[in-house]
Amino acid sequence: MATTRLMPIHAGSGRTIQDVIDYMENPEKTRNGELITSYECDSRIADAQFLLSKRQYFNRTGRSQGRNDVTAYHTRQAFKPGEISPEEANRLGYELALRFTKGNHAFIVCTHIDKEHTHNHIIFNSTALDCKRKFRNFLGSAFAVRRISDHLCVENGLSIVEDPKPSSKSKYQHYGQWLGDDKPPSFQEKLRRAIDGVLEKKPADFGSFLTGMEALGYEVKRGKHLAFKEPGQKNFTRCRESTLGADYTEEAIHERIAGQRAAPVRRDGIPKAEPQMPSLLIDIQAKIQAGKGPGYERWAKVFNLKQAAQTLIYLQEHDMTDYRALSEKTAAATARFNELSGRMKELETKLNSNASLQKHIVNYSKTRDVYDQYRKAGYSKKFREIHEADILLHQAAKKAFDELGVQKLPTVASLRTDYAVQLEEKKKAYREYRQTRLEMRELLVVKDNVDRLLNIPDRPKEREPHMERD
Repeated sequence: MATTRLMPIHAGSGRTIQDVIDYMENPEKTRNGELITSYECDSRIADAQFLLSKRQYFNRTGRSQGRNDVTAYHTRQAFKPGEISPEEANRLGYELALRFTKGNHAFIVCTHIDKEHTHNHIIFNSTALDCKRKFRNFLGSAFAVRRISDHLCVENGLSIVEDPKPSSKSKYQHYGQWLGDDKPPSFQEKLRRAIDGVLEKKPADFGSFLTGMEALGYEVKRGKHLAFKEPGQKNFTRCRESTLGADYTEEAIHERIAGQRAAPVRRDGIPKAEPQMPSLLIDIQAKIQAGKGPGYERWAKVFNLKQAAQTLIYLQEHDMTDYRALSEKTAAATARFNELSGRMKELETKLNSNASLQKHIVNYSKTRDVYDQYRKAGYSKKFREIHEADILLHQAAKKAFDELGVQKLPTVASLRTDYAVQLEEKKKAYREYRQTRLEMRELLVVKDNVDRLLNIPDRPKEREPHMERD
């Protein structure tokens, strides 16, 4: 069911336009920028464009901006899980922003796919395109956003929340909390889903599992009971049977990682996939010396037998019956991963430099006349006070050109062309990067198991290189 929320960004709130845009344009949430669209602005330098429009508004109207003035509006539009594709969601978000602003304000639409429900984040400039007026947050504006969104959903065959009736106790809650008769998931339910999601990725060990939870934003606490806390949560949630259930205790998580415990059935009745890859064999003697008892020893022996069988099946399926071939393939996969990892970082650096240079060229061009007047005025303090924003942008651009050693400025059009080419190259490299990383992980686990089974003396310890989080 599509839901909406409208949030003004105040000048003195401590939350800047750039903060919101940085969050919205997170490549991990927007499929590396594929799900970002904009209207009458460049999404990469929109913060500077919004700032310039406000300076022009002041110059034309003489109205200065106070701490309580709204600099932009942040809108969120969420859809029912599984009901809409990311591309279609982005199109509807663009249409929602265009209809609500009537085409009079620049905006950016970013579709996030990191959650179970696809949702849009929209930010539009409070200053109109003609820089003569500003959007006023009228009484009922949030209702207007909801109504337009509902009309779009109905037009496209999507479900909506019908007849929401907030109680007096929660009259100020946003529309997104009204999902028919359903209640939003509790912290415990969200934690169960997060744990299931990380375990679905088959972490190699418990440490990798904790790293995956931290990547989702959870704070981890180790003690008598494993506990997690998500952003905005006051207290930690302990992984106890009485709190989360028998499938989410620390012991159960260890067993699920080791493949000795089946994943719980989802609430919608869809079972989780069984692990298909062998896990690392357990060094039973080391575990016993660390204080594990006879019960653990019996379980570990059974576990190692199952993992040995899965390792053998993997080798047969991939036609790797020769140890030297396994070693060479593992080394080649690791080398290829390191090569692609370096290439990804190189492309990311180029993209960031390109975007930064575009931003500075636009700022330099738009503020050149003001800076020329400032120079002709003998660098007057009074003139600087009036045009400080433009002067600072111009000086920052000149400084960036000097640092980059730019002798002749390229055109923004050529930079955008280069950016598109580099972005496409990065997308292709990223697909291979993820596949290579998966193959490398599988081969490292299989080779380590083979080394243990064959009892190879002084075998070189294969270590998985440091990998960036998705």
